[in-house]
Formats: sequence, structure tokens, C-alpha cells
Amino acid sequence: MNIFQTIWSALTTPNEVLTNILFIPLCFLDTFVCMQFFTTVLNIKSTTKQKVLYVIINGIIASINNLFIPSSYKVFINIILWPILVFIILKASPLKSIFAMAITLIITLILESIFANLFLVLFNISSQNAVTIPIFRITVALTIYLFIFLITKLISFLKININIIENLSKKNKILLGISLLLIILVLCLQFYLVIFYSDTMPLLVSSINIIFLIIYFTISICSIISISNLEITKQDLENANNTIHSLKILHDQVRSFKHDFDNIVNSIGGYVVNEDMDGLKKYYNQLLEECNKTNNLYALSPEVINHPAIYHLLATKYYDADQLAIQINLNVFLDLNEIESRMKIYDFTRILGILLDNAIEAAKECNEKKINVSFRKESNNNDRILVIIQNTYTNKEVNTEEIYQKGITSKENHSGLGLWKVRQILMHNNNLNLFTTKDDEFFTQQFEIYK
Repeated sequence: MNIFQTIWSALTTPNEVLTNILFIPLCFLDTFVCMQFFTTVLNIKSTTKQKVLYVIINGIIASINNLFIPSSYKVFINIILWPILVFIILKASPLKSIFAMAITLIITLILESIFANLFLVLFNISSQNAVTIPIFRITVALTIYLFIFLITKLISFLKININIIENLSKKNKILLGISLLLIILVLCLQFYLVIFYSDTMPLLVSSINIIFLIIYFTISICSIISISNLEITKQDLENANNTIHSLKILHDQVRSFKHDFDNIVNSIGGYVVNEDMDGLKKYYNQLLEECNKTNNLYALSPEVINHPAIYHLLATKYYDADQLAIQINLNVFLDLNEIESRMKIYDFTRILGILLDNAIEAAKECNEKKINVSFRKESNNNDRILVIIQNTYTNKEVNTEEIYQKGITSKENHSGLGLWKVRQILMHNNNLNLFTTKDDEFFTQQFEIYK
């Protein structure tokens, strides 16, 4: 009986050393619960191995932080280390890493403000003593973890995800990241004012301050989401304009064919009557070239190119080529959304954009301006996706190895960084290959994406 009394006395009296020791396993529990929360909210896809490694490393760092770092600096060290670990171990984007830290820390601070003040009243103790009383700290911590766990389950059940971050422009990503960091700093300062001055601050003032924190957090997040939605809407409008432009050109082509149909038939009839097969073949090839242009416009539609980012890129490059009188033959034989399951769509569009820009630059110098673009999938043992870009070119002496070196370019007023950047992306992904070949007619880039 004396043993239990001794244990209870140790747990209910101020003892900073014992509190820090007992908090070591809670650091790992805190890391696990918070990781489950932000990976669910932000839809961060990570392997079990990555998650276990994150819990172990972050748990160890949090334990050391808890044992040796003064309380007033712990949160600020977390602000620095947390997104770095999420970025390195869980392979999230930089903005998602900051967002993961922000939303989790904000919710944790708000919950701690609520339950810490509640338990201070229930236990009738001062905030200075409460920090070093083991039973108080453990009770508050476990209550917070329980609420975060329940919130995570609710979010998972309702399938609520924040999927708007990656669709933002680079400028808005930077602004969003800075805004989140400022919000965190303000809330951390407010949190410490509430916790450490709760003895001298009336309970009503503390409660109002917590309410304002919640309102500020909610308004800030809603504003960020509204800005993000505006950015997405802007992109959707650009895609819609491209679609309208495609349909307008297609409509004009069809009207032109309908208007000239009788003349085309009469012209063919003239060759047939005179049995001029050579003339008919030449006329047919010219007609076929015009038909292919119309067929390409049919292919350039959101139904065929069913990924918005890829559609926008291809539509833009198609119009650029059309202005230079370059014929683009486009063939799509796969669901382009499958690409996103194999590599970052940001990296894919960068590679595709660079390859298309180079093809347009080379083809515009030729008498026969032609680019062939093909997307297809080979469902064999390799199970690879192929993106093949062929273009006519004039520089038959081009070295297919040197073009990937930094600063090497055959184009005027160009830095020679495009293909060098492509190679850098390939080096960081072991499921990507790019083969460059050439013949008398075409310069060919074959981009391969494996599982």
C-alpha cells in the first residue's frame, strides 16, 4: 500500500525530472498520432517503412528536445525540424511539409489551451506547478491525442482531403508557405501568453483569447483555401479557353471541308476521267495532309487528353507550333491519369514541355515542318508507358550525348539548361528512361516510364 501511495505522491507533486522521463514514450505516441492526422488530411502517400522510420526518428528527437531544451524553445525547434523530417522521410512536397506542421501544431495548441485551462480549474493548481506535475501533463497529453485520433477517424470516414496545394502556382505556394509560418508564430506566442500567465489572467479573458485563436485559425485557413480555389478556377478557365479554341478551329475546318466538298469530288473526278493516276496520287496526299490536321484537332480534346495539366500543355504547344506552320501529329492510346501514379505530374510536364519546345525549335527551321507525338502503353513484362516525340531537323551532325550537358545548345539566345534539367530529373527517379536517336528524317526522343 505504501508503494502505491509513494507512486501516487510522485505523480501528483511537482517533479520535472520524472515528468520528462515519463514523457519519453508519449513523444513517440505524439509523433504517431500527429503523423496519422496530417497524412490523412493532406493525402500524403507514404510506405509503412517510411512511417515507421519517421515515428522512430521524430520520437527520438522529440524525447531529446523534451529532456534538454528549455520549455520556451521547444515549440520553435519543432517548427524548424518538423517540416524537414516530413519532407526528407515521408517524401512530401515542401509546401505540404510546412502545411503538415502548421495544421497539426495549430490544432494541438488550441486543444492544449482548452484542456490545460480546464484541468487547471478541475485540479485547482497553478500553471507553474502544472507543467512539472506528471499526472497533470500526462492527462492533458492523452486527452489531446484522443481528440486528434477521433478527428483523424472522422476525416477519414468523411473522406475530407486538402488536395488543392499542388495545383497552385509557384508564387502562390511561396506566399502560402510564408503565411502559414507567420500564423504558427503568432499562435505559439499567444499560446504561451495564455498558459504561463493564466494565474494572473482571469479565466474569462483566457477563454475569450482561446475563442479568438480558434476564429483566427478558421478564417486564415478559409482564406488560404479560397485563394487556392481561385487559382484552380483560373487554371480551369484557361483549360476551357483552350477547349473552346480547339473546337473553334475544328468547327472552321469542318465547315471548310463541307464548303469545298463538291469541288474536291469534282477535282478527283477530273483525275479519274483522264486516268491521271500520278496526279490523283499527288492530289490525294495533299488532301490526306489536310485531313490529318483535322484528325489531330479531334485528338486534342479533354476527352482524349484526360489530364488537365497535360491537356493545357499540349494545347499551348499545339497553338505555338500552328503559328509557325508546324504540323503536329498527335496520337494518344492510354489513360493519361495513369502517369500520375508512376511519377510526379510536375516533373512529367516539365520534361514534356522541354522536349516539345526543342522539337518546335528544330522543326521550324526545316522545309518540311513536322512533329509526331505519341502516348502509348506496353502491357508486357516491362509494363512501361512510352512518350515518343519525333521532329524533322536540319542539324544532322548534332551529338545526342553532348546535348544533355549543362550550357550546351545549338539554338541562339538559349541557355542550354533544358535537357540538362531533364537529365537531373531522370537521375532522381529510377523508373524513368530517355533514349535519343536520329535518322535522315527524324530526331526522336523516347521517354519511358516504368512502375
